[in-house]
Amino acid sequence: MKVSMGTDHQDAGAHPPRCPVETCLLVLNGKWKPLIMRELLSGKKRFGELHNGVRGVSQKVLTSNLKEMVVQGIVERTAYAEMPPRVEYELTELGQSLSTVIEAMWAWGENYQQSQAEDSKS
Repeated sequence: MKVSMGTDHQDAGAHPPRCPVETCLLVLNGKWKPLIMRELLSGKKRFGELHNGVRGVSQKVLTSNLKEMVVQGIVERTAYAEMPPRVEYELTELGQSLSTVIEAMWAWGENYQQSQAEDSKS
């Protein structure tokens, strides 16, 4: 199985993942994919909504990440034949199955932020 690994587009088949954690990291590689997933967990989004929701990502990088996520089978892109053109992105069933991973990252990050805030008060 080929897995896109970001900007270098290496073939994961050349170096198969050694464990399931590595497989997950290959799919969710980079800073932006988990944040894109976070936005899509609440439902379909248009490109502009995703761009506004993922603070700091450029349009070029967002486009590239969305294309990779479509190829990976975790995001579905639907283009509507209307004027002006409308394109929506949503998680596939496979993408939805990653919700527990994103939710766990959210919970861990929240706990970490709280502990750091408490440490800075001490």
